[in-house]
Amino acid sequence: MNASVTWTGVYPALLTPFTAQDTLDVPLFEKNLHAQLDAGVHGFIIGGSLGEASTLENDEKIALLQSALAVCQGKVPVVVNIAEQATRQAVARAHEAEANGADGLMLLPPMRYPADARETVAFFKAVAGETSLPIMIYNNPYDYKIMTTVAMFHELAGHTNIQAVKESTRDLTNITRMRNAFGDRFKLMGGVDTLALEALLLGCDGWVGGLVDAFPRETVAIYDFAKAGKVAEALAIYRWFMPLLELDIHPKLVQYIKLAATATGIGSEHVRAPRLPLVGEERAQVQAVIDRALAVRPVTSGAGLKVADA
Repeated sequence: MNASVTWTGVYPALLTPFTAQDTLDVPLFEKNLHAQLDAGVHGFIIGGSLGEASTLENDEKIALLQSALAVCQGKVPVVVNIAEQATRQAVARAHEAEANGADGLMLLPPMRYPADARETVAFFKAVAGETSLPIMIYNNPYDYKIMTTVAMFHELAGHTNIQAVKESTRDLTNITRMRNAFGDRFKLMGGVDTLALEALLLGCDGWVGGLVDAFPRETVAIYDFAKAGKVAEALAIYRWFMPLLELDIHPKLVQYIKLAATATGIGSEHVRAPRLPLVGEERAQVQAVIDRALAVRPVTSGAGLKVADA
């Protein structure tokens, strides 16, 4: 049973748990999925940057997809990330994802090669033309050095299955530019944790989150409050959350967020080489951020969440 992708709400960019033997830790993956579902997330993204996609074998990505589909049972959509160097490889991965039941795709521009606008548009069109799955373009020039501009989206708008944008430009004005240019033609998903509330208040339809992997309840609460117009309530949790959210914008975001998920009981610290687990002063500093947040973690009340007194 498949779920339709609405590109609204909270979509965790899922971690990939590993065992100490460097194999997929499927039981822990499923434990995290259940925690996310219990918190009310609206979809999942498998094999993104946070999921250590560049270190995963294709069969591992399919195994994660099949596991997520089995857990979700059509309750929420499961989206597979496509991040490839060659166009034909990207098309092949899209075919595999669709054949194995994925509900949608998140599509990055060509990896490593700094494609120009014409090449990037051609890449996106080639993949979109080879699948019936709905697609979210990941627009992250900060990390991937390719900006998908408003002009480029005009060229892509003819492909009806290109439906959404993960807005990670770190330029909040781009949200308004996209709305002015296209209205509601593209769904917009905030993709930077430290700008998430701002993005939602400026009109984003959802949030592709990182720290949600460790703190799903708080992430969903911010989204729900923001969409209900309860800005003060959203802001109170967001301010508590910010030191944790800043773990998402560091080169070692995988190790940092895995440490946070370990602290909340729904993850482990195991990463795949060349990444190594945190050690020494760096680990102590990140753990201190997590511990301080946990000491005053928002608590459930009759009206939802409230921030505990320090």
